[in-house]
Amino acid sequence: MERFLAQLCETSVLQPLPVWEGDTTGHCFTQLVLGALPHALLAVLSACHWGTPRNPGYILHCGPGWRLRLTASFLLSVLPLLDLLPVTLPPGAGPGPVGLEVLAEGVAAVAWISHCLALWALAHSPHGYSRGPLALALAAFLPAPALVLTLLWHCQRGTLLPPLLPGPLSRLCLLILQLAALLAYGLGWAVPGGPREPWAPEPLLSQGQEPEVAEDGESWLSRFSYAWLAPLLARGARGELRQPQDTCRLPRRLHPIYLARAFQAHWQEGARLWRALYKAFGHYYLALGLLKLVGTMLGFSGPLLLSLLVGFLEEGQEPLSNGLLYALGLAGGAVLGAVLQNQYGYEIRKVTLQARGAVLNILYRKALQLGPRRPPAGEALNLLGTDSERLLNFAGSFHEAWGLPLQLAITLYLLHQQVGVAFVGGLILALLLVPVNKVIATRIMASNQEMLQHKDARVKLITELLSGIRVIKFFGWEQALGARVEACRARELGRLWVIKYLDAACVYLWAALPVVISIVLFITYVLMGHQLTATKVFTALALVRMLILPLNNFPWVINGLLEAKVSLDRIQRFLDLPNHSPQVYYSPDPPTDPSTVLELHEALFSWDPVGSSQETFISHLEVKKGALVGIVGKVGCGKSSLLAAIAGELHRLRGRVAVWGLSKGFGLATQEPWIQFATIRDNILFGKTFDAQLYKEVLEACALGDDLCILPAGDQTEVGEKGVTLSGGQRARIALARAVYQEKELYLLDDPLAAVDADVANHLLHRCILGVLSHTTRLLCTHRIEYLVKADVVLLMEAGRLVRAGPPSEILPLVQAVPTAWAEDGQEADSATVQSAGDLEKTKEGLGGEENTCGCLLQEESKKEGAVALHVYRAYWRAVGWGLALAILLSLLLMQATRNAADWWLSHWISQLKADKNSSQEAPTPTSPGSTGLLSAQLLLFSPGSLYTSVFPLPKAAPNGSSDIRFYLTVYATIAGINSLCTLLRAVLFAAGTLQAAATLHRRLLRRVLMAPVTFFASTPTGRILNRFSSDVACADDSLPFMLNILLANAAGLLGLLAVLGAGLPWLLLLLPPLSISYYRVQRHYRASSRELRRLGSLTLSPLYSHLADTLAGLPVLRAVGAACRFEEENQRLLELNQRCQFAASATMQWLDIRLQLMGATVVSAIAAVALVQHQQGLADPGLVGLSLSYALSLTGLLSGLVSSFTQTETMLVSVERLEEYSCDLPQEPQGQLPRLGIGWLTQGSVEFQDVVLVYRPGLPNALDGVTFRVQPGEKLGIVGRTGSGKSSLLLVLFRLLEPSSGRVLLDGVDTSQLELAELRSQLAVIPQEPFLFSGTVRENLDPRGLHEDRALWQALEQCHLSDVIMSMGGLDGELSEGGRSLSLGQRQLLCLARALLTDAKVLCIDEATASVDQKTDQLLQQTICKRFANKTVLTIAHRLNTILNSDRVLVLQAGRVVELDSPAALRSQPHSLFQQLLQSCQQGSHSSR
Repeated sequence: MERFLAQLCETSVLQPLPVWEGDTTGHCFTQLVLGALPHALLAVLSACHWGTPRNPGYILHCGPGWRLRLTASFLLSVLPLLDLLPVTLPPGAGPGPVGLEVLAEGVAAVAWISHCLALWALAHSPHGYSRGPLALALAAFLPAPALVLTLLWHCQRGTLLPPLLPGPLSRLCLLILQLAALLAYGLGWAVPGGPREPWAPEPLLSQGQEPEVAEDGESWLSRFSYAWLAPLLARGARGELRQPQDTCRLPRRLHPIYLARAFQAHWQEGARLWRALYKAFGHYYLALGLLKLVGTMLGFSGPLLLSLLVGFLEEGQEPLSNGLLYALGLAGGAVLGAVLQNQYGYEIRKVTLQARGAVLNILYRKALQLGPRRPPAGEALNLLGTDSERLLNFAGSFHEAWGLPLQLAITLYLLHQQVGVAFVGGLILALLLVPVNKVIATRIMASNQEMLQHKDARVKLITELLSGIRVIKFFGWEQALGARVEACRARELGRLWVIKYLDAACVYLWAALPVVISIVLFITYVLMGHQLTATKVFTALALVRMLILPLNNFPWVINGLLEAKVSLDRIQRFLDLPNHSPQVYYSPDPPTDPSTVLELHEALFSWDPVGSSQETFISHLEVKKGALVGIVGKVGCGKSSLLAAIAGELHRLRGRVAVWGLSKGFGLATQEPWIQFATIRDNILFGKTFDAQLYKEVLEACALGDDLCILPAGDQTEVGEKGVTLSGGQRARIALARAVYQEKELYLLDDPLAAVDADVANHLLHRCILGVLSHTTRLLCTHRIEYLVKADVVLLMEAGRLVRAGPPSEILPLVQAVPTAWAEDGQEADSATVQSAGDLEKTKEGLGGEENTCGCLLQEESKKEGAVALHVYRAYWRAVGWGLALAILLSLLLMQATRNAADWWLSHWISQLKADKNSSQEAPTPTSPGSTGLLSAQLLLFSPGSLYTSVFPLPKAAPNGSSDIRFYLTVYATIAGINSLCTLLRAVLFAAGTLQAAATLHRRLLRRVLMAPVTFFASTPTGRILNRFSSDVACADDSLPFMLNILLANAAGLLGLLAVLGAGLPWLLLLLPPLSISYYRVQRHYRASSRELRRLGSLTLSPLYSHLADTLAGLPVLRAVGAACRFEEENQRLLELNQRCQFAASATMQWLDIRLQLMGATVVSAIAAVALVQHQQGLADPGLVGLSLSYALSLTGLLSGLVSSFTQTETMLVSVERLEEYSCDLPQEPQGQLPRLGIGWLTQGSVEFQDVVLVYRPGLPNALDGVTFRVQPGEKLGIVGRTGSGKSSLLLVLFRLLEPSSGRVLLDGVDTSQLELAELRSQLAVIPQEPFLFSGTVRENLDPRGLHEDRALWQALEQCHLSDVIMSMGGLDGELSEGGRSLSLGQRQLLCLARALLTDAKVLCIDEATASVDQKTDQLLQQTICKRFANKTVLTIAHRLNTILNSDRVLVLQAGRVVELDSPAALRSQPHSLFQQLLQSCQQGSHSSR
């Protein structure tokens, strides 16, 4: 360095850079230190502003100040180049050597060109309305002193005095011009900026504005330092990260719309997912490998430079410049390595998020296009949650897969340099473990696959369980079905057990390996006749540690790749499912006759592509425009299948389907109404523009006016998921209203009249189907054949075939005579207005206490704020178990202590060797490359007596005595063996503890959720609960233990390190307080945001789950209406919010990482600098310095590992927090106080209501208002009343799904509120309005608790006319699909009736259970019920009044009060009774239909 400076400045080597020359500063010093360095700084600072974002609203030209500065900068970039002419042309114009002048002027020109570009960018940005950054302006004036000093030099040398030489004179003129330009620059900066109107400053977020865009347009300095995250982190520190919108907006390349476009360009149906992802994002991803390569190489620079620096300090013979270069290289390598590794991690995460956005988008798009063969919702949700994440682990694993072997190769080469061929022994041992590891990895992958299948089954079962929670509570099946979930969970945990213990084996093998390899290495080395020295021992040990890292991580990398492959295959199978393709399904030509809307010819349909399920065959069907077509037939004959075939929801095996105006879509009202979790108005509008007149007509036609008057916020009332807060009739009418509002030409109506009272059905028929829709073509399925008298054509279906088609007069007599038994007196009703109070009781019951007066039912998902509370840690500690938790900590400390002891013994051995050979002549030799820098945290343990002298001054020779060697190696091997045992113990205990916690957390969550009241499920979206059971449980099972393991290892390592530092080099501890304060402040700033971002990430995942589940449930409707694009846009909006949180979380993690790494680099640089100063003063101790530096390297690494693993563990604990929130805070159903009464306490079956009042919320009318009646044992009571009179509320109070406000219910004189819920519900039976079936066998569905023999089950099925259907499915062991989809709705209701027939309950409640059954079957069923429950008490809620005419008594309810209670005959004999009015409404419906 001195020689180079001397040549450049043409000075002596002894004083290469003189500060003073005579009475002025040295010219070389002026040009280099005062000129070139400030110019270099200006160039760097200016370059940082090149990428400043342009002002989108930029219209005006630059202000005069900016123009002046730009001109001055341009001149200052040209003038140095002109100044070079007189210097380079002979005879030269001084004042310095040509090389120096060229260097200085060249740097100046580059600096001002850079500054010019920066000013141009700033002038066209928001800064254009101000003076721009102050730091940049100050940097522009830094070269001024050099110019002034050069001017002084010219004055002293008399350049202006004769004789005037052209060279110096021209240089002086150019110098004066430079000073003038600099002065002009200053004036330009002093001129104030222009007006600020076009770009106002960033408004506050509280004003409803969007926050800043992340990263786009930022300078490279801001990108490297993540300065652009400052506003986000500030909001986090202030606690203002409360919702996803508070995070920064996504950069353009991460926005879901951009990603969808980029991915779709390479995706077509049937393509391989990985290939499309590679084409879209793979090239950039592969390019990141270069960054990884350079980062890996730089990782080796630190140790090598460190050994050179220590060598320099030891010998003291090299020039100071070499020491400076080593120190600068050490600092520069550390900084550059940190930046590159950090950027690599950040860019990899961005590519991962790009792929994630594309995968989630394509998964949703596929869900929208699925054909009839659809996977269960639980499986699709797992693809969205688990598999997509595991697939994306590939991004991190792939580059590691080649990076780790490269590290291995370099380390092996360095090891060979140290110990020669002796390293082969250790290497063979390490390589022997690779096949062992391969076996373990394969077993882990196989178990993982099985675990995912069990997880799918569990989530699927929970999904079904949540959808039928009301029926489960009616039957008291919580325990039985909870046990089924627990069985699935046990199988899942069985696989997890295998995985965790195999993981423990891996951890043990690789943790114990370094010590074993070291022993083998040293024994081999000694046996080969070599002498052990400190250098050899510690360098070899350090290299063994470096060797272990790639070998250790490699199995996990391979595991990550294999897991990604498993998940890729699962996602690919989903993407390969057949699509719903209207272009292929429907004939491209419209029907042959112009007046025909729909034509089917020789068409054969099936629910699966091979036609193995029941087929639907239509030989020929033509439907004319404007016709009303009725479709009738027995239960399960294929009525709904025919409508599904027309809507394109079946597989067309052959034949032709032609629809006129197909592009306009259909109006579809399905048999099971699909209602979204939204307001009633949003459900009806379904994305169509609001038209007040049309909307009013639709509400009136669908008899919804009165319902809306009663609801707390009218049509702005939110309904629960799947409309659970509404009655069946309300759901059916809202679904019908949605279809009507869409104004289609063709309507497919699947039994919309089943769930409503006769008068409402009559209203719907006349005002809606024959009214508002009179100009359209309508296909109407119904069992209420009295309403088909006015149809144009009636189709008769039987066993999936269209057997007859003709006018109603021909077809209807074949089905069933219109029931007239209860319309004998033929009285015409008064003009009965439809009083549709809308099943107020159900509405209110569903809303419970959750819906506030504005009608908002959906509660914002609660999100804890601030640090993870102490009780969460306590909860996890308790879940692990006190004993296990303490044992884990103890084994961890023992493992660390024995590891430290092993290293201490080695250092003691070396010092003894040295002491024995004290008489030998010692000569200091430079440490070999990589000796100290490679030392890891636990290696440098030395006996306090000779803390450093034992390591660095190396003996020339040390003949080893064999007995000594044997003694030392035996002790070393013993300590290593104990360490190995402690390591094994810790790995096994940790696996056992985390498995215990996983089982406990899930069990508590399930138990609490099953015991929650129905009001909780009404106001909580299923996706939110499922998110707990899938993502959060997966995190507690797998991710949290993984991070916790790393955290504990880091903490133990740090303790061991501090113990050594404190004992050996106490002065190093002085560095800890400032370092700790800095670390604490940085990590606290980070954690405040990190926690909230993790919580927001979980929070924004739930709506994605819910949206997908909702979409799968309502697929036929949204496709028929043509709303797929709108749903996809909504998915992109939800995905964008989730991606924002994910991106912000990973960016803040990199923000933390770069700061921790740079702090570490700063500490290393500081120690190196101090060492050089001490060296100059003759005070440096090379051993101490080397030790300090190696410790500093490992200390900062450990601290950064500790902070990041602690933060990640804390963010993972958010999942435990969310599980605990449900496990502890969910409301529970009230239990009774009486001791258990035994099995047969209900012997008579009398039911008595005593002044029962039920109110759901203050401010609402009473749903039951002082209801008092008594039902005698064995009596048959019919319960009737207009919609909303409180019929279903009676059942809810009887079963205690809701608790009455006052009054009491007695069963055989026992107050039900005093009974245990399970005891009460076990003695009551119910046939609910909505059939609930879950996936499983027919036997499990009929008898979940396994109480009955097969003979009894078959008998019940025969009584319900289902035995043939069940036989065709494979008998009692035949599998039912999710929700019993393989059966028609009527068949499902019959199966639910069969359940009730099995019960020995004394009281049976029937809630309009045969609404979806044809009337012939209905009559048979009524006979069965009469016969089977002849001596039981039966309460029947009826819409079809003929079903209760044979009752002993009829209870008539109105507005929650009992208005009539008498025998049917007595009530019919009273001309003005309410019962008679209801009969007349039905009669009017029947007559007017004719």
